[in-house]
Amino acid sequence: MPIGPAAEPIRAPSRRLAGSGELPRAANDKPGAGLRIALFSGNYNCVRDGANRALNKLVAHLIEQGAAVRVYSPTIAEPAFAPAGDLVSVRSVPIPGRSEFRIALGLPKAVKDDIRRFGPNLIHVSAPDLLGTAAQRFARRIGVPIVASLHTRFETYFDYYGLGMLRRWAERRLSRFYRGSDCVLAPNQSCAQSLIEMDVKPGRIALWGRGIDPSAFSPALRNLGWRRAHGYRDDEIVPLFFGRLVIEKGIQVFADTIGELRERGHDLRPLIVGIGPAERKMRELLPDALFVGHLEGTALGRAIASADILINPSITEAFGNVNLEAMASGVAVVSADVGSAQALIDHGRSGLLVAPTPAAFADATEMLIDAPDLRRAMQRDAASASAEYRWPTILNDVLYRYRNVLTD
Repeated sequence: MPIGPAAEPIRAPSRRLAGSGELPRAANDKPGAGLRIALFSGNYNCVRDGANRALNKLVAHLIEQGAAVRVYSPTIAEPAFAPAGDLVSVRSVPIPGRSEFRIALGLPKAVKDDIRRFGPNLIHVSAPDLLGTAAQRFARRIGVPIVASLHTRFETYFDYYGLGMLRRWAERRLSRFYRGSDCVLAPNQSCAQSLIEMDVKPGRIALWGRGIDPSAFSPALRNLGWRRAHGYRDDEIVPLFFGRLVIEKGIQVFADTIGELRERGHDLRPLIVGIGPAERKMRELLPDALFVGHLEGTALGRAIASADILINPSITEAFGNVNLEAMASGVAVVSADVGSAQALIDHGRSGLLVAPTPAAFADATEMLIDAPDLRRAMQRDAASASAEYRWPTILNDVLYRYRNVLTD
């Protein structure tokens, strides 16, 4: 049942002190005190992606605010990064064809015993996999409320892997999963609408956005020396692909867009930031591009800020972290016109939203190349718009939502 034109939008909790990002609390008591949260993740630190980074940020913040948190997830021998909080490994197997991800086959007795010993008063499930659904059932059995968070538009992936016939089955399964939770945290209004179309009651949906660390992503990190060291001229337009190198991020559309721009006479050498199983394919498509691999911290922020135009062809994003991080870095953004991008970008002002075709991306990118004043104004507006996305305030909203669930 879609929201009508006059319907009230889903909102994040609003009890934080205006403009402060601080939580009201009793004297000598941290705002997370008394919360005991068992969080279930499909791959908490197996892969460095937007979902895992958000969950780790959340866990670290909850612990800092006085909550007790225990995380249950598949693990690997060489994790992508050190996890926040106590991580309990759940037996799992690699996903065929995508071995960087693993899937738990359920909730073993030993893990159930560990959960009982921990004694959570809230269970948070972050993926609609076998572990997440088993955790839901167990939560009902022990009488603990359930919060789910939506991180990935899984239903959009099937067409990329020749499995389109399974999409309807996946949508029904997702509907059961999210309807089986007391509260669902959606990253934006578009995802909230998709949940309502899955028959999740609007009153059970709240917003949990994502944040930016302004010291990590900033126009101030733009570095002409870094550009020169990688063979770019100071006045050269550098198009950027930023994210995991997987086919569902639209790498074919990106490569075709660069090809279209070159046919129009633009001499472009793309900058590719990220790694993933489709890297070999992308190198074949763009053999002269600069691939800098996986970067972190200041090195990542410097590379992003040293580009000029992000071309983001992905139509599978739930939030669109790369759009926000590029905006905060003072990079003009040309993004597929999908709900996640619409939530972040004011079209024509802080970025451009286009149909997800090479011709449309090439048209928009060419406009920014040929109109440097417009491009620079858009870069400034994008950096300014990103300033409202700050992690402490956003994570405090989740903490409040937890408390609301416990008192409802």
